[in-house]
Amino acid sequence: MTTGMNEQATAAAEPEPDLSCDRRTALSSAIFGGLMVVAGPVMIVDARRLPGDGSAMGPAVMPFALGVLLALTGFWLMWRSLRDLRSAVRGHPLRSHAALRVGGLAAALVAFAAVLPFIGYVAASAALFVVTALLLGAPHGWRLYAGGWALAALAFLTFDRLIGLTLPTGPWGF
Repeated sequence: MTTGMNEQATAAAEPEPDLSCDRRTALSSAIFGGLMVVAGPVMIVDARRLPGDGSAMGPAVMPFALGVLLALTGFWLMWRSLRDLRSAVRGHPLRSHAALRVGGLAAALVAFAAVLPFIGYVAASAALFVVTALLLGAPHGWRLYAGGWALAALAFLTFDRLIGLTLPTGPWGF
C-alpha cells in the first residue's frame, strides 16, 4: 500500500502535448502538396525540352532534379496532411484582414514580375521582401529594409556573378 502511494507521489503529472492539428492548416497543406505534385511533372517536361549543349551535365539536369524533388515533396506533404486531416480539430479563427493580406501578397508578386525588367533583380527583390514581410506582420525598422536589400544583393552576386546565371539588371547595373 505504501508503494502505491510512493509511485503516485513520484510520478509528476506532465502536461500532455497537444497533438491535435488545425483542420485549416492540414487542408491548406494538402492543397499545396497537390499543387506541388502537379508542378513537378510540368517542370520535368520543360526540363526535357531544353536543348543539350554537349556537356556531361547539360542545362536540363538541375530543373529535372528540382522537378522530381518538387513532386516527391508534394506527395509527402499531401500524404501527411491528409493523414493529419482525419484527426484535425478546428483551430483559431483567422487573423484580422487575412484575406486582404493574401490578396496583397498576390498583388506584390504580380508587381514584382511587372517591374523586374525595368528596375532590376536587386531592387525588385528587395521591395518584394519588404512588402511581404510587412504584410506578414514584421516590425517596421531599418533592419527590415537592410535585410531585404542584403538578401537580394547576396542572391544576385551568387547567381549572376558566381554561377553565371544572368539575372535582369536595372538602370543601375544590378
